[in-house]
Amino acid sequence: MRYTIAWALLVGGLMGGGCNTTSTSVAPKPAPMHLFLLAGQSNMAGRGDITPDRLRPLAGVYALQQDGSWGPALDPVHWDKKIAGVGLARSFAREYLARNPGVEIGFIPAACGGSSVEVWVPEAYFEPTNSHPYDDAIARVEAVRHRGELRGVLWHQGEADSKPGRSRLYEGRLRELIDRFRRDLGDAELPFVIGQLGEFRAKPWTPDRYKVDAVHRRLAHEDNRIAFASSAGLTAKDDLVHFDAAGLDELGRRYAAVWAQMIASSSR
Repeated sequence: MRYTIAWALLVGGLMGGGCNTTSTSVAPKPAPMHLFLLAGQSNMAGRGDITPDRLRPLAGVYALQQDGSWGPALDPVHWDKKIAGVGLARSFAREYLARNPGVEIGFIPAACGGSSVEVWVPEAYFEPTNSHPYDDAIARVEAVRHRGELRGVLWHQGEADSKPGRSRLYEGRLRELIDRFRRDLGDAELPFVIGQLGEFRAKPWTPDRYKVDAVHRRLAHEDNRIAFASSAGLTAKDDLVHFDAAGLDELGRRYAAVWAQMIASSSR
């Protein structure tokens, strides 16, 4: 397996991993850490405009950094391209922690702007982000897995496959990807949340985009460990491709809401 960056195992004692103590003090028991892999393309990586409030840490919310360290999850959480901006991670975290008090959350950013599902396979190189999307994702998970429990994958992708010739192959490729993630990460029921592609009034969907959307809905219907997060009514940037920061904030909350519903339903 090839990796773009050699992700060494991170050393304990960094942020979120406990605190140093003296011989006369007792370290408090750290809160359980729930890890989430962020994967897909640019709307998962985030292209929202960054404002000063996005640069303040959120209590109990951490992320793998580009240099391999572990630190606060500040926007941009991703580093796939220089234009990375606000994503959905922090709003997801706020909602998730409100629903799961007493835990912390850690993100593993791996989305690659512009990537089609066909490059999310072992050893595939994606030149626009100078990366091996799938291999890097697996390596990053393994680098931080000692920090907590991998709870699942947050996936947003499909724009690159909403094209003639690609859309008809999308379902098979996405099913294979989910199966591969579950196998390689050692959890046959690893949960996924799939976010709906942006549907913006000024840019009507093509037949290929409807095909991709149908795949996302079908997988969520068939597998009780896959959830579908709607993008209805969300706002876009001027490019009519990327959600704006407000849209991504709401999308993150929706991911957390359908996550909770999926877990509750599948545990009955």
